[in-house]
Amino acid sequence: MPSSACGATRSATSSKRRPRKHPCGVMTAARLRSALIHAADAIVAVAIAPRCAACAAVLDRPLQGPVCTGCWLAVRPLLPPLCRACGGMLPSWRTLSVETALCPSCRRRPGAIDAGRSLGTYEGTLREIVHAFKYEGRRTVGAHLGRRLRAESRDVIADARCVIPVPLHPWRRLRRGFNQAADLAQALERPVVHALWRTRATAPQTGLTAAARRRNVRGAFQLSPLLSRRMLGTWVTGQVVVLVDDVWTTGATLDECARVLKDVGAKDVRALTVARAAPPTRGARPKPDLF
Repeated sequence: MPSSACGATRSATSSKRRPRKHPCGVMTAARLRSALIHAADAIVAVAIAPRCAACAAVLDRPLQGPVCTGCWLAVRPLLPPLCRACGGMLPSWRTLSVETALCPSCRRRPGAIDAGRSLGTYEGTLREIVHAFKYEGRRTVGAHLGRRLRAESRDVIADARCVIPVPLHPWRRLRRGFNQAADLAQALERPVVHALWRTRATAPQTGLTAAARRRNVRGAFQLSPLLSRRMLGTWVTGQVVVLVDDVWTTGATLDECARVLKDVGAKDVRALTVARAAPPTRGARPKPDLF
């Protein structure tokens, strides 16, 4: 009997285990890693003095990317009310009804895009950041832009089956080394499907009027020959899909892509871009495309 009681006591004692303490080494490792990163940042900043791709100031934390914190903070999102079709900013009085929740361009010429959203206006700091990403090959900028775009457009991508980057012509893709739209799409936390193919190398859109842009890209896209019927049925037909590109000017390229997707049964085609540029005025001189 005593032995039984003793055994019970020993069992009860053993069952009351002391809470395990987290080893201090975990915190030490994290702090050590942080200290090493800060030290490496300081060494690179002093030894190489790399400059911000947007403002040209010396980077305090060059290992965090080629754009300084101040420039990222200077990028302001487009503020509502927004056009329900293209995502451009509207004066508040235009949102009194569903019919008037469209910008003048979308009311005048409805397109194939059902909803659109952009991170900000294509000017100042954001323009410099996009140029660094697109033309200088600063691809780490693309991941940061994509994450910010995702945060500002959760309602647009929430029920999307997939995101589809606007393709470059194969020759331009080869010359640039990457497709900036595909890099942005990777950060949106949705399956990326390369459903479209650019069939011809169009003239640069920069400086063209809206009508000239539409003519320039007409018939320039088709379904990718690498997209099987099974993939088409899984990802596009009857689905909500989101097109991704870097800059939205008149929407001609996005609209042409959306028409191709709707022709094969896409239920809803939306569009996301990093920036919105003001449409060119009639008589403006075309600017040469960098590459």
